[in-house]
Amino acid sequence: MTATRSAGRVEFYPLKPRALEVAAVRRITPRMIQVVLVGDDLAGFRTDNHADHVKLFFPEEGTGRHVMPVMVEDERWNIRAEGIVFRDYTVRRYDARAGELVVDFVAHEHGPAGRWAAQARPGQVLGVLGPRGTRFPPTGFDYHLVAADETALPAALRLIEGLAPDAVVHAFLEVVDAAEEQEVAAPRGARITWVHRGDAEPGTTDVLERALRAWRPPEGSGFAWAAGEADSLKPIRGLLKEYGFVRGESAETDGYWRRGAVNLDHHA
Repeated sequence: MTATRSAGRVEFYPLKPRALEVAAVRRITPRMIQVVLVGDDLAGFRTDNHADHVKLFFPEEGTGRHVMPVMVEDERWNIRAEGIVFRDYTVRRYDARAGELVVDFVAHEHGPAGRWAAQARPGQVLGVLGPRGTRFPPTGFDYHLVAADETALPAALRLIEGLAPDAVVHAFLEVVDAAEEQEVAAPRGARITWVHRGDAEPGTTDVLERALRAWRPPEGSGFAWAAGEADSLKPIRGLLKEYGFVRGESAETDGYWRRGAVNLDHHA
């Protein structure tokens, strides 16, 4: 029997730039690095849902100069000003009692964020702005379908771990190989399938789509969430429609990145 349905809603938060200190760094897998940030600036920080993300501001490579954004006359943040280096990242976890903000990074040499994470050490400073707000997803479904590549893995795992203990979840998570699979504090009814793309470059295969095509929706109403490389999501978005999911009502897809693009605006 389907539970009482509630519609999704959006809530905005006050924006405050924060300078936080790295408290701990650990390798979750060979390619995934977890960084714990702390500091008095965390006061008032808020995050409520799995897709909440922040802008992280990194020191300039080479000079070490660290430029933080400021509000300009048109009430906008000057995040595109000279010297500002930023990337969007999902909040993996926030513990207000412990005063810890946790962010997971894919370690790679393709951009400043991955390179910074590979050398991150306790005591270093990282700038944080956001989250701008949150989207409370609709509730009251019989099951959840989750599909994500490794860039969206922190959000996917936060979604799965935040569901009720008796929730039914079907998750398809794309990583390089078995070494990149993580422990998940999943509900008892979770079926997690790790999809391996091997030596192929991220965003160049259809392994996630093929895994979803081999799956069949169970009985009842479902909510689908998919995120990853923007172009790879296009056929997945169509497949979700074939399965009966309705965008904005029972399905959400989010292009976290696009091959060849820098700082993709995933709101666009």
